[in-house]
Amino acid sequence: PHSDLNAARLPIPPRPRHTIYIFYQKMNKKSTFFSKTVAFFIKNSYCTSKRRNNMTFELPPLPYEKNALEPFISANTLTFHYEKHHATYVKNLNDLIKGTPLENETLEDIILQTAKDSSKQAVYNNAAQVWNHTFYWHSLKSPHNDKINDPTLLGLIQRDFGSVENLKNVLKSTAMGQFGSGWCWLVLDHDMLKVVRTPNAENPLGTSKPLLCIDVWEHAYYLDYQNKRADYLDKVVEHLLNWDFAVKNLSL
Repeated sequence: PHSDLNAARLPIPPRPRHTIYIFYQKMNKKSTFFSKTVAFFIKNSYCTSKRRNNMTFELPPLPYEKNALEPFISANTLTFHYEKHHATYVKNLNDLIKGTPLENETLEDIILQTAKDSSKQAVYNNAAQVWNHTFYWHSLKSPHNDKINDPTLLGLIQRDFGSVENLKNVLKSTAMGQFGSGWCWLVLDHDMLKVVRTPNAENPLGTSKPLLCIDVWEHAYYLDYQNKRADYLDKVVEHLLNWDFAVKNLSL
């Protein structure tokens, strides 16, 4: 495999599908909902960084060209965000797990095993940020008609939020309400749609099923919008959210 983090976009091979189940069997987690959530991690190979033969993680490829989100997110912002920030999390993670038992684990295993371990906070932060950013790239799409055509998702939105417009307003207000850096997520929590926010690198893995996310770290928008987070959120929610990705995640 190509050694450069900016390598040509090669298909990401499927990872072993048993590892996370084994880990949670050892932890005696028996909740049906929890099992479904774990199954979600396993099926979503787009959020798992490709590994080289020496078991180090690689930066996952973007699902589109770097100018694909213009005029709402510039190629300049996307380049810095992806090649500098996302790539740095990948490098840091590889450095932190080298020579440790975590070196051979999947990305999701690393996140789940270190989430509550204060002695591995740096590992968790970098692993989660690798996952979060990959999920974020897929949560966005090139601007086009953003109508939600899937009847299942549309029905859940209407039941839990009243309307698509109200959901969009909740996404914006929740993301605006995140003090400092963090993330805003549309999740399925025990068959109910919810919008939640998480600080810093934290994500909903292990508690609910993520469907979409919005990055509200300043580096996601500062080059284009400076300190105007509300303007960035308005453009993302109104023009860039990938509802087809949410539908795909809902069906897993």
